[in-house]
Amino acid sequence: MLDSLIELFGKYHLIAAFAVIGLTMYLAYWVSATFTKGKLHGSAIAILIGLVLAYVGGVVTEGSDGLADVTLLSGLGLMGGGMLRDLAIIATAYGVQFSEIRQAGFRGVVALFAGVVVSFLAGGIIAVGFGYTDPVEITTIGAGAVTYIVGPVTGATLGASSEVIALSIAAGLVKSIFVMIATPMTARMIGLDNPRSAMIFGGLIGTTSGVAAGLAATDARLVPYGAMTATFYTGLGMLLAPTVLFLMVRAIA
Repeated sequence: MLDSLIELFGKYHLIAAFAVIGLTMYLAYWVSATFTKGKLHGSAIAILIGLVLAYVGGVVTEGSDGLADVTLLSGLGLMGGGMLRDLAIIATAYGVQFSEIRQAGFRGVVALFAGVVVSFLAGGIIAVGFGYTDPVEITTIGAGAVTYIVGPVTGATLGASSEVIALSIAAGLVKSIFVMIATPMTARMIGLDNPRSAMIFGGLIGTTSGVAAGLAATDARLVPYGAMTATFYTGLGMLLAPTVLFLMVRAIA
C-alpha cells in the first residue's frame, strides 16, 4: 500500500499537495479544539506547522522552496503559488450581499486608506528603530507590515535586497497570526458582530488570511465581508507603497 501511495504521489504531485495540506489542516483544527477549546484558531496553528515544515524541508534538501524541493511534494510549489491563492481570495467574495456593502459607504473607504497608512508607518518606524536608514529598505519593511504580499512586491519593485524582502514577509506573517489570535478575543469589545463592522475591520487590518481566520473563529457569516475589503486593502497597498509612500519616505529620509 505504501509503495502504491508513493507511486501515486510521484505521478500526481498536485494531488499529493492537497493530501498534505488536508492532513495538516485536520491536525491543526484537532489541536485547536482539543488543547485550546477553539481560542487559538486552527488556521493560526496550521500556519505555524507550515512554517516548521518549510524550514525542515529547506534544511533537509538544502534548497530554497521548503517542502516543494522534495520531489514527491513538488506540487506544493504550484498549490502555494499565486494562481490558487488569488482564486481562493476571490472565491470568498461570492457570499457577499451587495446591500450590505453599500451601507459601509464612505467609512469603508476611509478604513482602507487609514489601515494601509497606519500599518506602513508602524513598520517603517520599527525599521528605523532597528537601524535601517535606506528609504528602499524602510519602505519594504513598512510595506511588509501592511501585508506579507505587499512587502515582497514593493521590495522587488524598488530593488531591495533578498534579506530585507524576507524581513518584510516575516513582519506580515507575524501580523497575520496575531490578527487570527486576537480577533475572536476582542470581537465583542469592538462590536465586530455585523457585516458592516466586518467590512470596516477588514479594511483597517488588511491581512486577508488573518482577517478571514479571525472572523471564522468569531462568526463564519462575517468572513466574506471582511475578506473582501481586506483584498481591496492588499491591492491598495500594492499601489501606494512603491509609489506615494516611497516618495514620502525618501523625502524624509
